[in-house]
Parts: sequence; C-alpha cells; structure tokens
Amino acid sequence: MPELDVVTGSFSYTGRHIAEELLARGRSVRTLTRKVDPAHPLVSRIEAAPLVFDDRLVESLSGADTLYNTYWVRFERGETTFARAVENTRRLFEAARAAGVRRIVHISVANPDPTSPFPYFRGKAETEDALRAMATSHAIVRPTLVFGADDILVNNIAWGLRHVPVFLVPGDGRYEVQPVSVRDAARLCVDAGGRDDDVTLDAAGPDRWTYEGFVRLVARAVGARVWIRRAPSGIALAAAHLAGALLRDVVVTRDELGALEAGLLVSHEPPVGTERFEPWLAGNAGALGRRYSSELARNFGR
Repeated sequence: MPELDVVTGSFSYTGRHIAEELLARGRSVRTLTRKVDPAHPLVSRIEAAPLVFDDRLVESLSGADTLYNTYWVRFERGETTFARAVENTRRLFEAARAAGVRRIVHISVANPDPTSPFPYFRGKAETEDALRAMATSHAIVRPTLVFGADDILVNNIAWGLRHVPVFLVPGDGRYEVQPVSVRDAARLCVDAGGRDDDVTLDAAGPDRWTYEGFVRLVARAVGARVWIRRAPSGIALAAAHLAGALLRDVVVTRDELGALEAGLLVSHEPPVGTERFEPWLAGNAGALGRRYSSELARNFGR
C-alpha cells in the first residue's frame, strides 16, 4: 500500500497542488477539510476527514507518515482571529505528534516576525516557534506571493485592471514582489516532506518586480485600458474599502497594504522556484480577471 500523507485543505488552493504532487509520486492522501466539494477533481482520489480542532484530530491523523499543514486565516472576521488560528495550529501539531506522524511540513510565509506590526506575520512566527518547540521532525516552507490557476490575488488584480478606469498603486509603488508558482511551492513542500532534517526554506520565484511594474505587466498582458496612478496609501485603502463594499468582499486590509509596502513579499534567500511568472501570465491572460474571486464566498460562505 502507498504511504499515507495528510494535507489540510486539499480542496482549496495550495493544498490541492500539494495533494496532486503527492499523488503523482505514488503517495496516498487524506485531507482534513471544513467541507467536501463533491465537484472537486480530487474528491474521488483522496480520503477526507473533518478539519475540527478537538480530540478527533488524533484519529484523523492516525496512520499518516507526513502532515502538510496549509491551514491559516487571511484576516480576522467574527470568531475567526489570528490568536485562534495560532491555537488551532498548535493543537494540530500536538495531535500529529500524538498520532505518531513522522514529519510535519508547515506552510508559513516569507518574513514572519514575532515583533511584526502585522498580526498575520506575528501569528505565522508563533506557529513556527510552536513547531520547533515540539522536537518533532519538521520542515517550514515560507512562500512569497503565490500565483497559479484559481488564485485570488493575481486574478483580482487583473479583474480590477479590466473593470475600473483608474487603478491606484499605494505609495511610491517601488516596493518589490517576488511571485512563486503554486506548483513550485507544492514541489518544494513535498521534497521537504521526504527529508529527515529540520529545515526552514523560502519558496520564491526567480524574478522580482516593483509592485507598480508588476501591475503594469499584468495590465499589458490582459489588454487593460486603465489609468494606473500612484496614490497615498490612505486613499488607495479607502478606494479598496469602497470596492469591497460594492463587491461584498474584503479586497485588501490595512495590514496587507502595510506588509506589501514594507517589502515583505520577497525573499532574502537564493530563489528555488523555477517557473517564471511572465510566461505563465502570457499563457493565462485570456482568462485572467474575467471573474472576480471572492474571499468571503470561498472561505466564509458568503
């Protein structure tokens, strides 16, 4: 029988690609998920168990060789908080240890920092520390800006460029982004799962752009006739909040803009990703941004 691995969120974005990479390597996959999508292409190929942070976790993780954890929250909403996400992640790690899981691969973020002014990055640093404190074989993978089929961020940038007359770039637009393909990120995670040493790795692509340059690149690719202009961060944030109200979604948060302008979406290590963004963009430009992808609809059921 193929060895069993557990992936959180195999019916979502990064988790799906990790599961597909594991299946391609002859592994068996069980996912921990909040809901099963009967139309998902993986639904007949993997096991599914509920992602609930209680005593059932140990049973759901039993028999697994490696846990690939993609669970996290993008922003706080109602009872969904970063503090709760940190605690849930800690419970997941403890359950994996209790279930006898050999190794944990934890998907974090580039530039986590326990002293960061941004709770997303502070929380990721806390989860990394919790994993290291457990003395369990582990790998920590830190992606930058992830792109690929069915992503939200790049798609919605393209949607905005297609549908608004003026696209505002916050601040001076010179802060950088370093996109990594979701396939490269998944490959790196699965490679890390096969190792025995404790390791922390950045998942970053081979190319960087200033954010303004990145936006203009996407605009040219999708053929958008839009006025791209820099604006003070507060004005750009207000425009994003107005768009969010019209779309009934959270387009971007104050902290996300702050992290972007602080240059946190780049790596300071040699890039390990090989897939370049520009050829991917050229091959997908026709479909990119045709539909808006709602974070609230995808993760909060609105």
